[in-house]
Amino acid sequence: MRMPPPGNGFGRRRMLAGLLGLALALGLAYGAPIGDVNASQPAAPLRILALGDSLTAGYNLPQGAGFPAQLEAALTARGHAVEVINGGVSGDTSAGGLSRLAWQLGDTPPDAAIVELGANDGLRGLDPGRTEANLSQLIARLKGTGVAVLLAGMMAPPNLGPEYGEAFNGLYPRLADQHEVLLYPFFLEGVAAQPELLQPDGLHPTEEGVAEIVRRMLPKVEELIARATP
Repeated sequence: MRMPPPGNGFGRRRMLAGLLGLALALGLAYGAPIGDVNASQPAAPLRILALGDSLTAGYNLPQGAGFPAQLEAALTARGHAVEVINGGVSGDTSAGGLSRLAWQLGDTPPDAAIVELGANDGLRGLDPGRTEANLSQLIARLKGTGVAVLLAGMMAPPNLGPEYGEAFNGLYPRLADQHEVLLYPFFLEGVAAQPELLQPDGLHPTEEGVAEIVRRMLPKVEELIARATP
């Protein structure tokens, strides 16, 4: 019987140990630890809650044509990893939005929120002071949970008179200053009073009208994303 050369097994062990050490050194040098299965996984998308009324909910529009869906698509096209959550409820007032906020936030609050409320307060001629108080509480609660806020303003119907209009229209800039949040002065900018961008009721935007809202708001929403990104 032929015996293996002396030290042969020891030599193989030394060679294997050397290769393993080299691989470990290269992994540490290039920041790629061996067996790190999470290294190539993408980060979770930034979650944006669109909290509003029928203008947010997508009243009378087909699936995917409302404000949250069009905004998410536009942001994705610009390279943002986001999820825009539809928190719109048709007919909602500032009081309604405030009352459902805890449920809307859930166990895992979003990273950011766009607050589009008050249009129904104005249409019903509700006290602007009450609307301002409701929105103030809502914004404070959002900020208290670490949510970055973009406040979308509204305009009072002109038939309610200049005194009401002044009180109502001014509450959004005041709230933005008071709570130090971003402000988009008028959610329907460029769409209100444009029949070709409105549904027959003259109040709600068409799919094309929503696209115009998104186009105009996009820079401000990207500011919101910058604030919400760690």
